[in-house]
Formats: sequence, structure tokens, C-alpha cells
Amino acid sequence: MPAETLLDRIAALAPDIAARASALDENPAFPQEDFQALVQAGLLRATLPEDAGGMGFGEGEAGAQQLLQLLVLLGGSNLALARLFEAHVNAMQLAFRYGTPQLAARCARDAANNHLFALWVTDPLGATLRLSGGGDEFVLEGAKAFCSGAGAATRALITATTKTGVQMLIVDVSGAKCRPSAMHLSGMRAAVTGSVDFTGMPVSRADFLGAEGDYLREPVFSAGAWRSSAGALGGLSALVKLHKREILHRRRDGDAHQRARFGQLLIAYETARLWMRQAARRACLEDGTAADIVAYVNLARIAVESACLEAMRLTQRSLGIGAFIAGHPAERICRDLAVFLRQPAPDDTLDKAAAHYFTSEIP
Repeated sequence: MPAETLLDRIAALAPDIAARASALDENPAFPQEDFQALVQAGLLRATLPEDAGGMGFGEGEAGAQQLLQLLVLLGGSNLALARLFEAHVNAMQLAFRYGTPQLAARCARDAANNHLFALWVTDPLGATLRLSGGGDEFVLEGAKAFCSGAGAATRALITATTKTGVQMLIVDVSGAKCRPSAMHLSGMRAAVTGSVDFTGMPVSRADFLGAEGDYLREPVFSAGAWRSSAGALGGLSALVKLHKREILHRRRDGDAHQRARFGQLLIAYETARLWMRQAARRACLEDGTAADIVAYVNLARIAVESACLEAMRLTQRSLGIGAFIAGHPAERICRDLAVFLRQPAPDDTLDKAAAHYFTSEIP
């Protein structure tokens, strides 16, 4: 299937997905109907290499922009779906980068058979998921927290602590013990975030992905943040379009203050869009040193976050109390964006990126 065909299919599905987003938020539930429609369109195979039965999204110049467009489409329809798919993409890319040919082939078959991969690497406070054993017989003890897609994903890339480091694993979680999170987030409810108990789960060496420490290896670890920012850009795009519709519907487009705010909103959106075009390209092509790539993507991440926060402020200012009424699309999108944007250590990210360019050429 040509990449353009998949993008056209997803674009055609997007309005119905967006229309169902409010109900999924109000009564938090995994977007099963939307997910099945996306799977039938070929979504889960998109980022597999072409020689593994995929479409090569994320590979090369064209693939970078295609993956960016796909993530923006998903984020613009429902940010929860963008979060779930981004984790799937992350797992696939790590499997093909660090996995043995046998493990990569296994992951490709599973994706082709419509298994959704999750990425669960956050340990509960004060505890770690531990891996013990030897030879070809290992067992897990402990849990993972903040697991998006808990109970819906059937495969997962997880990290577990050994005596000597941290090991990535890819495991079957179709029968895992999932529990709703004790913390109820204000947004991203349809991502069904929970905790997963792995205690007693047996794993074999065939489930090992890469060597200990590979998960944190740069530039992949930090540069991969561009994909989450692409999803956020989709949410921002949805907010811009909603803002425009609301102002036109209220016949306030003749108000100079409304036009000024809308102009500022467009500037924020276009700034984020231009940053993401380059961030996607640099992260996918790896066209520089690890430090150069990481610094650029980190700046892009902060640029998108800043644009989204500014867009939320402008939209709430322009729409007034309407943007805070439960069930209004603007209220939900702002809540989802506020949670979606909460990536680790933003201040440290900006500080390190700025420090890099004091000693390197500015792009």
C-alpha cells in the first residue's frame, strides 16, 4: 500500500474519531471502535520497514515527513490515540534497531497480526521491576506504573533491573494483571493509563532486546521525543481549527481583538509546525552527531510545548467561559494537551540544549 493511501485513509477516519472523543473522555474507555478502524486501514504496519511488510514511515527524508503527518492526524483527532500509537512506533523502532533478526521478525509478525505494542518503562515510586534468573529461564518481580493502554495493548516493551544494569524486554501482555491507576488524570482519559503487575511472569533470553543500557543510548533516547511533540502539534492544529469555527459561528471575526488573538495563534502554530518538520528530519536521518540531534530535538520539543500553552491561553481568552464548559471540545482538547505536554524535565531539557549551542554551530 502506498504511504499516501494510508494517510488518505486516516484523514478520512479523523472526523468520526474526533466526534467520538468527547464520549470516550466522559466515560473513560479505550477507543476500541477507532482503534479497529485504524488497524483495518493498516496503521500498525506503517512504521515497519518495507522488507518486513511495512511502509517505512520514519525512514529517510520522505518517511520522516510521512510519520510526522500521520502523528499530527492522530493527535488532531484524539490525543489519546496519538499517545498509544507513538508508543507502538517507539517499540517497533527500538526492536529493529537493537533486536536480533529473530526478535525483529517476531515483532513484525505481531504488528502485522494487529497486536498493539505498548512502552512501559516507568517504575512505581520507591520500587523497580526486577529480572532474575539465568541461562534461558528468567522471571520478573514487580510492576510498572503510568502504563498507557493497560489492558488494551497485547505486547509491551518494558525495562527491568538486573544485578548489573537495566535490560529491555519485549513480552506478551495479553494476560497481564492490569489495574486502573490510583491517580486520576484530568486529561488523556481514553489512553486508559493504569499499572501492570509482572510478578511471576517468566521470560526467556529470546525476549531480551539489545544489551543492558541500550534503552538510554543517545541519540535515540532523547531524539525520539519528536514523535510526542508531533502528536501535540496535532492537538494544536485541532485547537486552531476549533478556535476559527467558534469565532465565525459567533460572528466575532470582525472584532479587532479577536483577529489579533487569532493571528497570534496562527504564529504559534506555524512556529511549532516549522520546528517539527526539521526535528522529524534530523531525528529520522540522524544527520549529525548525537549531541547535535538531541539538542535540536529538545529545542523543538520546548518550542511545541510553548506554542501549545500559548494557543490554550489565547483560545480560552477568546472563547471565554465556553472553553471551560465540560463537554465542549475546547475544554477537552485543552485538558488533554495539558497532560500530553507533561514530558520529563522540561527545564533541564532547555538548559542542556542551550548549553550545547554555546559551544556548537547554531543550525
